Amino acid sequence: MLVTNPAPDFTATTVLADGSIVEDFKLSENFGEKGTVLFFYPLDFTFVCPSEIIAFSHRIEDFKSRGVNVIGVSVDSQFSHFAWRETPVDKGGIGRIKYPLVADLSKQISRDYDVLFGESVALRGSFLIDGKGIVRHAVINDLPLGRNIDEMIRMVDAMQFTDEHGEVCAAGWNKGDEGMKPTTEGVAEYLGKHENNL
Repeated sequence: MLVTNPAPDFTATTVLADGSIVEDFKLSENFGEKGTVLFFYPLDFTFVCPSEIIAFSHRIEDFKSRGVNVIGVSVDSQFSHFAWRETPVDKGGIGRIKYPLVADLSKQISRDYDVLFGESVALRGSFLIDGKGIVRHAVINDLPLGRNIDEMIRMVDAMQFTDEHGEVCAAGWNKGDEGMKPTTEGVAEYLGKHENNL
């Protein structure tokens, strides 16, 4: 289990947001000020994957405004990542997305995050890492199940709220909602006001 533990660090060849390729991209040197979303996807040039990758890119300013970086990982090579970025969306590509794609050819990163499926591809794992490098949220989807980017933003907001206020976030909490004091009295007070909305 990775949640509550340090995120496994790695150094890997990566295609950066500007299209350049670096061989020494180190996760721990690329944490956002307040967090990082590290997500895994099965393969380049496939079907569900581009919808997720493009959706993350479309929402990149929402993450950046929260001090959070986004990093994608698959078992493809940097050359495949680069070619996919250079292929227009209407031709089956992802276009010039706005965050790095890590090449995990050895599959060791996928193993370390326990998302490697059948020793071949990564499942759709999503990990929210805080600014100190601790995994705070993780979800893993089966291959055909695309993830919800809005839910990851909600989890970023919840993590940052709890870190700032020391309160906890009830079911369905959204940015702007009140938190719950982590005491018996706090829970009773919150449920007394919100039970019908849960």
